Amino acid sequence: MDTTYFGRAFGVMLFKDAYSGDNLYKLYVKNETNQLYRDGIAHLAGKGFTIKAIVCDGRKGLLQLFPAIPIQMCQFHQTAIITRYLTRKPKMQAGKDLRALSLLLAKTDKESFVGALDQWHIMWKDFLNERTKDEATGKSRYTHRKLRSAYRSLKTNLPWLFTWYDHIDLNIPNTTNAIDGHFADLKNKLRNHNGLSTERKKRFIDGFLKA
Repeated sequence: MDTTYFGRAFGVMLFKDAYSGDNLYKLYVKNETNQLYRDGIAHLAGKGFTIKAIVCDGRKGLLQLFPAIPIQMCQFHQTAIITRYLTRKPKMQAGKDLRALSLLLAKTDKESFVGALDQWHIMWKDFLNERTKDEATGKSRYTHRKLRSAYRSLKTNLPWLFTWYDHIDLNIPNTTNAIDGHFADLKNKLRNHNGLSTERKKRFIDGFLKA
């Protein structure tokens, strides 16, 4: 499940079946909220669907929203979070190593990744804890705050990054790429129809998604 936006006018929240590839449910939204995702899952359950697992991005609170259902955080989104903190070309070696590790998420198993992340932290722990004093205020702050945030993001989300591995029998995708690709295709086709009103765009989307 994921949401994409069409300018400031509206967004589309989509729930897609990973096994069949069918779009199960969609709704137009002004803002992406966890409650709307909860309502969407409840809607599908009410229609008789069995929710075996959920694949989603890591928006705040969403991963903890369904404690009875296995949740896989999209590994692509996690890598993108690390890139936002560190850029694509970190200057510090610690940042280079952590970004390189994040790029292995979709290419390795849980034990290997957790072990490598722990080793990274052992190597760079003192560096992470370095502080810089503000001469004007006398207060100090962590020197490498973005690096700390990147590492904290990985550690915080780790329980949901390898759900596919913990529940290998469910054949859970490790990314939301199926939906992301669908959204990209939709937007490309809509670009060929510039100037459509919001309502006509929605009718086009209705036909394209058929959910």
